[in-house]
Amino acid sequence: RSPKRNTMELEPVSATAGGDARPTDAERAATYKPGSIVRVRLKNFLTYASVEFRPGPRLNVVIGPNGTGKSTILCAICLGLGGEPPLLGRADDARTFIMHEKDMAIIEIELAPTRDADGKPGPVNIVRRTIERSKGTERGRGKGASTFYINSEVVNKKEVTKLVQETYLLSVDNLCTFLPQDRVGSFSGFDSKQLLIETEKSMSGTKHLFKTHEELIVMEKEIRQNTGSVETIGDKLQQLEVEAQGLELQKEKMEERREAEKQINLLEQKLAWLKFDEKRQEATELKDEKAQAKKKLQDARRSIEPLMQAASEAEEEAEQAKANRRDLESSIKKSQHAQGKNVDKFGKYGDTIEDLLSDLNVLDSTKQNLQRKVVKVKKALAKAESDFADAADGSDLEVLRKDFQDLKHQFISARKESTKAKTAFNQAASMQRDKERDVRKLETKLERLNNEEVQRLERILNDRYLKLDSRAYDWIQQNQKHFRSPVIGPIAAEITNVENEITSRILEQHVPNATFKTYITQNREDYNYIYREVREKRNLPVNLMIVQEAMTEEDRVRIYSPEKMAELQRKHGISKYLDQAIEAPAIVKQALVNAAQIDQVVLGNERTENSMDVHDLKTILATREDGSKRQACVSTIKEGRIYKYSINVSRYSGNVGVRPDDLDAVRGIRPRFLKRGVDPEAVKALQGEIDIVRADLQNLAPTVKEKDQQYQALMKETQEIQKRAKDIETEIKNLNGLEKKVGIARRHVGEAEAEVSNYDGESEKKDIIKKLTAGIKAQVTCLENAGSHYDEVMASTYRLCGVKMNDSGVMEKARLLKEAIADKENESHALEASFEDISRQFAEAKQMLKELRKEATELTGGEMTNAVRAKLEGFPESVDEVEALLTDAQDKVNSIDDNPEVLRRYEQRTKEIAKTRAQLEDLNEGQNAKIQQLEFNAGTWRTALHNSLEKVNNLFQQYMSELGCAGEVRLRKGASEHSEDSLGDFANWGVEIRVKFREKSPLQVLSAHHHSGGERSVSTIMYLMALQDLMVSPFRCVDEINQGLDERNERLVFKRIVENSTRPPKEEGIPHTHVGQYFLITPKLLPNLTAMENDDVTMLCIFNGPMNFNLCTDWNVEKFLAARKRFHPSSANDDSDDDEDGYARGSAHSDDDDDEDEDTKPKSKKKRKVAK
Repeated sequence: RSPKRNTMELEPVSATAGGDARPTDAERAATYKPGSIVRVRLKNFLTYASVEFRPGPRLNVVIGPNGTGKSTILCAICLGLGGEPPLLGRADDARTFIMHEKDMAIIEIELAPTRDADGKPGPVNIVRRTIERSKGTERGRGKGASTFYINSEVVNKKEVTKLVQETYLLSVDNLCTFLPQDRVGSFSGFDSKQLLIETEKSMSGTKHLFKTHEELIVMEKEIRQNTGSVETIGDKLQQLEVEAQGLELQKEKMEERREAEKQINLLEQKLAWLKFDEKRQEATELKDEKAQAKKKLQDARRSIEPLMQAASEAEEEAEQAKANRRDLESSIKKSQHAQGKNVDKFGKYGDTIEDLLSDLNVLDSTKQNLQRKVVKVKKALAKAESDFADAADGSDLEVLRKDFQDLKHQFISARKESTKAKTAFNQAASMQRDKERDVRKLETKLERLNNEEVQRLERILNDRYLKLDSRAYDWIQQNQKHFRSPVIGPIAAEITNVENEITSRILEQHVPNATFKTYITQNREDYNYIYREVREKRNLPVNLMIVQEAMTEEDRVRIYSPEKMAELQRKHGISKYLDQAIEAPAIVKQALVNAAQIDQVVLGNERTENSMDVHDLKTILATREDGSKRQACVSTIKEGRIYKYSINVSRYSGNVGVRPDDLDAVRGIRPRFLKRGVDPEAVKALQGEIDIVRADLQNLAPTVKEKDQQYQALMKETQEIQKRAKDIETEIKNLNGLEKKVGIARRHVGEAEAEVSNYDGESEKKDIIKKLTAGIKAQVTCLENAGSHYDEVMASTYRLCGVKMNDSGVMEKARLLKEAIADKENESHALEASFEDISRQFAEAKQMLKELRKEATELTGGEMTNAVRAKLEGFPESVDEVEALLTDAQDKVNSIDDNPEVLRRYEQRTKEIAKTRAQLEDLNEGQNAKIQQLEFNAGTWRTALHNSLEKVNNLFQQYMSELGCAGEVRLRKGASEHSEDSLGDFANWGVEIRVKFREKSPLQVLSAHHHSGGERSVSTIMYLMALQDLMVSPFRCVDEINQGLDERNERLVFKRIVENSTRPPKEEGIPHTHVGQYFLITPKLLPNLTAMENDDVTMLCIFNGPMNFNLCTDWNVEKFLAARKRFHPSSANDDSDDDEDGYARGSAHSDDDDDEDEDTKPKSKKKRKVAK
């Protein structure tokens, strides 16, 4: 189509001569209800290249042939006021409304202004929406392709929505006010709940009924949730109280133990003080015994004194005799001694004389010995000097010392350098070891990465959807020895191989995650043990399943016979069952069969997808050999995407239904954890890291070798310097030793030469002769003295014999006295031993008393005060009785286990019970407050809703009665409205439209199952008409609601629409207080619709397309009437009457126009606009 044929304006047809004058622009503007559409301009929008039309303020009938763009006007209104394509039911991308081969579409809508209390209009708002093909994204379905303007100022969509909904009370998403052609069926398809919601939205600009209803639903949900919370907390409180009762018994035992411990403490204090008192009594008695023993000892010692005196006298007499005897014996001994001495001296002088004679003979050889000694020491000196000269060998000792010091400094310097070199070598070697360790770690990681089993397990443990707890896995693996049979799992880790990635994706989608992370036990005991240890004690999540026996492939019963499976494989591309495409232990397969029925899923390909569409494969798969139906599941491939079809059979109708799932959309492109092999990219990346580290290691090796060589060279140099220094030091020590030997030898030579020079032999000879003479004289004197002393010995011996004879009587007396004294002393010793024993016992008792006192004071925290005495007063005063009580108390303590945790847990449970009870009370109070608020809000909402729907019902009954039918609008309450909880069940409240079109049939809820399309259309429009007075939207749109109506009903429906839409204003003198603007779109009108002849009805005729007028001016009413007169002369008079009114009545008449009665003849003028 050329742009010329799609460019148009809506112009009123000129009035005939003599007709009534049209209203002025101001008068016309005053009739628009605020928010009504005054003007619509479209550019490059679907079939319109450029168009502008101005609808009337009341009923607008948009008429034109199919495909000319009638519904496009409604699309433009919806999109222009901020609506989105899904509301129209045509498309989901606004860019699809741009005219073909155009880049941008424009929608501009002028809305009637709001008015103040005095009727003065406010500012006019013009909303414009531009849609650009180049903007937006494919994924976003055109989101971002639109730009909104309000009065030429760019705004966002929210501002447009706010203006439309809050300022003008418009709602293009409510089918009660805006019913496009593609959504007509949706309205009659509403269930009662949806119908109530749409009805509530349309009754108030603020949507207070709808919002209150939503609030009631939310409040009821919260109350029910809180009820569950109350029950949960009540159960928790009951459980805590049961636990507290059990803990209370243990607590009482612990309290008994504590009381026994306290009694033990007091008994120990009492026993300590009793023992102290006993020991104090014992010490007092020992003190008295000690005093008595001391007195006896003193008496015994006093009785010995007389005997001691007599014995002393006897001893003195005996001693005197002894003294006399001793004197005589002494005199004898002295004389004998003197005699012996003189005899000895005589012998000694003889020996001396012999020695002097010998010395005199030897004196002549001494000088020769001294001279030989001098020669000997001189030889030793010559040898020492020769050795020193040989060792020095021309070396200077001072030079050697200087060289030694220099080498010492060189050694210190070389050692520092070698230490630096060693540090550098160690650093390089450490870097080398680190690199080698990194290589080993990376190689270990690469080895794990290449281990498919390890990688599969890591993928499973790390999968964010499975959320498998590794702690539970570790515990089960570590405790396998404690199970009666091996525990297998998780199941995902036991699937060793899957046929291909497609099968892996199907398996991951078909089997629930909970099954994949389940562990398989083979008996109930292992199941209970794991659940108790892992779930209850450690509070770790774990899924368990018992599989006691696995079915073999031969025993497994397949859903299709081998013959049918072969046919499915041959004709439809079915390959196998899902369980046949995986490799896993038999018990794992059995678990998957039990949990997910993988033995009932068949795998297909592109041929299978084609058979689903062409050969009705779903019915084939769902049909058993006996003709009955069953569920089935099959996977297919289409254009590279995987689909899974779940085939179900209705229990009521027996019809086969299918639910397709796009696995690529659900799970992504690749399997998550069942994919085969290792990640080549990860292996390549890790190998790259290893190569880099190895290259670094290879580059580092020469450096390490160089550092090592430098260190070894410096160490060798240091060792050589150290060796030279040691050699010089040894040489210096040897020279020093030899030099010292030379000095000693020289001193010995000097001493020997001095002895030779000092020797005098003649004078020594004279001395010897002199000594010899004196010795002979002394020898003679000694012989004379010995004879004299012998005479004295003989005289004293005679006197000693007389004294001994008189001494025997004195000695006997002294002996008897000594025996008496000995007896008394023995008695005294016995008493003394007894006294010492008692003293020792008394000292021990005193020490023990101190210790007992210390122990008692430590136990009682001080001395025995009145307070302590009062505390211990109730106990026995006997140690045995107290010890018996103490033993009983200790036995009681030992019989009760010491478990302080019981008291802590009891205290904790008590606090939890108090906290839970308070929480329960708060919840109950809050619950009661919410229920009261719910009942208050529900009462207000229920009353308003009842009143509104009662009005709607009365009108709907009236309108349906006028059609010769019956109907009612009934409010359907929730299921719990009259139940025990009586909350209201507001989420299930609804509105039911009940109609009947035959006299004998009952009222039935409007639905496609019971009513034809025409019946649903009639019921829908009558319901909307009944709602009209309660609606607040300034305009309403209905598209082709008359499709499917018979002629009678269509006439009555149009009559009702005109009557409801053209009622006088509610307030006299204020023209805009009418029911609002109404758009009725239809491809045709029946002839002789006399009800349409009304000043408030505006006809918008769409002439758009190649088979219509090129321009709107091509339509000429006069020419049309003249032509009509030529073809129908008999109706000329009627036409003349119409012409006098200045407006055309209609575009066509039937042959029986003249037969109309007075009620069906036109009664008012009719405005008509023509659109191209």
